Formats: sequence, structure tokens, C-alpha cells
Amino acid sequence: MKKLFIIPAVLLLAACSNKPKDKKAELAELKKQQAELNDKITKLQGETTNPDSVKVTEVGVFVAKAGNFTNYVDLQGKIDAQDNVTAYPQAQGIITALNVKVGQHVGKGQILAQLDNSVLRQNIAQAEVQVGLVKTLFERQKNLWDQKIGTEVQFLQAQANLQSAQKQVAALQQQADMYRIKSPISGTVDQMDLKLGQVAMPGTTGIRIVNADVLKVKADVPESYTGSVKQGNNVKILFPDANDSLTTKITFAAKVIDPVSRSFPIEIRLPSKSNIRPNMTAVLRIANYSKNNVISIPLKAIQNSEAGNYVYVNEMALLNARTYNKVPLQTGWSKLNRA
Repeated sequence: MKKLFIIPAVLLLAACSNKPKDKKAELAELKKQQAELNDKITKLQGETTNPDSVKVTEVGVFVAKAGNFTNYVDLQGKIDAQDNVTAYPQAQGIITALNVKVGQHVGKGQILAQLDNSVLRQNIAQAEVQVGLVKTLFERQKNLWDQKIGTEVQFLQAQANLQSAQKQVAALQQQADMYRIKSPISGTVDQMDLKLGQVAMPGTTGIRIVNADVLKVKADVPESYTGSVKQGNNVKILFPDANDSLTTKITFAAKVIDPVSRSFPIEIRLPSKSNIRPNMTAVLRIANYSKNNVISIPLKAIQNSEAGNYVYVNEMALLNARTYNKVPLQTGWSKLNRA
């Protein structure tokens, strides 16, 4: 009796568990899952096949039209004085007098310092006494010769003695001048490290003279610009420290390339300005190429690819301007892709 009672109960539970589900609800659930999967698939396909599609870049528009084009070469140079020299003594000696100070204006040939030449002065004094004696003998011999007294040989000998004595004095005076430091130019004393009692030697101790009224800019140009950077080119010079600028021309361009730096020097003369001094930094913008009536665009607008250079063009603007699909650019013949 117990077995017969349990079996119907089990059959009743199995029947309840096999009751069919709601197919509409099941279908709606599957469609929802399918939509979510489709969204994920689409997103992943876009990110893997075209990564640039999600990249956003701000762009600007430049109106390209015919006009004048000039290319510039930017270099850094240094200001130097046209006349910047150091006056050295020509002989070794002790400094006995300093006639100038730093910052003082001097003229060409002015004596800046005196070295001890006392021995030479004594020799000059003795030679001048000898010249006086020889001159007196010559004058007396000349008077006798004018009166037809004496021989011609005696007259010529007296004349030769006088000339020899005079040349000896001149040589001693020239030698004494070697003990003076003279200014070779007119300018301002810019540096002087000499002191009284110091031993001055040729080529080691001197006085620097600078003529700040005539300045120039010196720079080195790479040899790749040999054919385009020449004397007479227009150049704009910027002085960052002086907050000033000017436009002028190249006054000198060397013809020889330096074998070490592979460059050649140029110079540009400058007008006299109170705010510009030697050894200041100058930025040069040299115009090395110019052409009229050409179409030019900014260099940053040109893009690169394996096929070559290209730019993006506003298609509507092209239609309105009735232009062609290709135009010559200053950077080369480039294909304009429509955007």
C-alpha cells in the first residue's frame, strides 16, 4: 500500500516540471541578447578595422592664392666691431708710464703706454752729438770746396759721414719707438691689463681698442646654401637682447668652405646704435629664394604618405573658385586630395 501511494505523487511532480514555458517571453529575451551582441560587434569592428574613425582633429582653413613667395634661411650670428684690435709693444721692457684708462677715447697713433728705453735715449743723445760734429766738418769742407780748395774726395767723404751719422740717429729713434705702445686705430680703450712696473712682452700683453661706431654681424652658413646665400642678399637681423631689428643686405660672403665646419663666413655691416654692442647675439633671416605670382601654402599644411605629399582641399571652395584638381606648390608638384 505504501508503494502505490508514492508512485502517483512522483508522477504528479514530473508532470508539473514538464509544463511548457512562455515562448513569447523567451523570444523577447533572446532578441534583447542579440541586440546587445550586435552593438558590441559593431563597436569592436570599428575600433579594429578603422582606428582613425574615432580620432578627432581640429583643422583650419587657409586661402591659397597667387602672390609673392620668399624663402628664408635662419641662422644665429654674433656682433663684432669692424675695428677691434689689440696694441702690443714691439720690444720687451718695464712699463714706466700709462697714458690712458679703460673707457677713454683715443686717436690713431696716440701713445698709450711707455716702456723703459733709457739706454736707447742715451745712445741717441751721443749719436746726435756726433751728428753735430760731422755736420760742422761737412759745412767747413763744403765752404772750402766752393772756393776750389781741397779735393772732391774730401768733400764727398765729409758728406757721406754726415749722412751716415743722421741715419744712425734715425735708426736709434725708430728703435726707441718700439718701446711705446701706440693705438693703431681710433676708438675706445676696451681692455687693459697693464700696470706700472710690469714687464711687457711682444704678443702677450697689450691694450685692446674697439671702434664701436662701426659694427658688423658675423655668422657661418652651411655649405648647402653656397649657391643661394651670396653677397647682396636681403637679410633681416633680430637682436633679442636689445629688443630691436633691422633689414639690410649681406656685405661679404666668403668663397672658401671651411674644411672642419663645412661652412663659409658672412658679414653684414650695421649702423651705429647705442643699444647694440660687440659680442651680442643676433638672429639672421636671409632671403635666399624669391619668386612672384606663385601659389604658396604653409609647410605645416602638407601631409606625407608613402605615395608622396598631399594636402586637404575644401571641395566646395574649389567648385566656387573654378580651379583645377592639381596646382604647382613651392614644395614640389603635389596632389590635392578632396576632403
